[in-house]
Amino acid sequence: MNDVLIERKVFAVMPLYELTHESLSKVERTTLHEQSFKERDDLQRLLKDDLSVIGDDLFLIKEEFSQWEDSKRRIDLLALDRNGSLVVIELKRTEDGGHMELQALRYAAMVSTLKFEQAVSVHAEFRGIDKAKAEGAILAFLGVDEQPADFGQSVRIILVAPGFDPEVTTTVLWLNSRKLDIRCVRLLEIDQIIPLKEAQDYTVRLKEKQEEARQAAESSMDLTRYDLTVNGQTDSNLSKRYLFLRVVSSAAAAGLTLETLTSIMLPGKMVIVDGHPRGEEFMAAAQKAKEDSGLVFRPDRLFMDDKYLIDIGDKTIALSNQWGLRSLPLIDQIISAVPSAKMSYKPAQESE
Repeated sequence: MNDVLIERKVFAVMPLYELTHESLSKVERTTLHEQSFKERDDLQRLLKDDLSVIGDDLFLIKEEFSQWEDSKRRIDLLALDRNGSLVVIELKRTEDGGHMELQALRYAAMVSTLKFEQAVSVHAEFRGIDKAKAEGAILAFLGVDEQPADFGQSVRIILVAPGFDPEVTTTVLWLNSRKLDIRCVRLLEIDQIIPLKEAQDYTVRLKEKQEEARQAAESSMDLTRYDLTVNGQTDSNLSKRYLFLRVVSSAAAAGLTLETLTSIMLPGKMVIVDGHPRGEEFMAAAQKAKEDSGLVFRPDRLFMDDKYLIDIGDKTIALSNQWGLRSLPLIDQIISAVPSAKMSYKPAQESE
């Protein structure tokens, strides 16, 4: 018969009891230090394989991050959350947390300048994969098709230890009141003690509202429309998404090869399937192709209607409908690849 552990909570003391058919005996408390657990060899090694233990929706970029000049300091675990914020995770095996909040603040400041391209390179090196796959994995986690404009603009901190003394918790509460985002997670019990659950719910709602406002502002920042000319024929007043669609479809009709197109396009900007299926058959093939590549299938972010599908050789592609100003150089590259199509574009008169 397996032994059973019973937990009894009396105010702040939570002893464990071992229950067998012969006895009920208290399990003496111990510490990670007494049990010879090490921060790097044990805690870090175990947590890097499952960050959900300390926080939902975290993506590990690298362990032992130290990509900065003139410093040998290393972040135990550097992660990313769904909002594109960097997350510094510091681990301690001591019962009081030491001075980890001050150390983590240093790291947060140092990593705050990390760019998306650097994060991709670091993750590729960490996982032993090429940069395209690393970028695809990060974009899939974020649920977007291209680099987010606000990547890494905020840095969160998660402190993980068996316990935290009042100096640490007081400091963290004060810093959080100054708009920082620092969380204290108690190991073994896996209990988030800062912020309290009620405060966290409020913070999440506030951040969601701020994100909605940011997206609304961003979408209203640039509504430029374009006139596209192909072999003397002009399509007027096209939004960026339809400008991209017309350029790629016209380039394909003019002989653009799939190899050239994939060398220009960013990962996640299109889905490619074999043959020339349409309708539900294409939908199923597109979903499988996306999932096989490790990316999230978001049909609402693709031109999926049959009339928009593009045939190239023995393949069919559905193009992304998510484009921004920073993507315009890709159009220039595609146009340059098929000069026979005689394509050019300019801002429409209505948007000038």
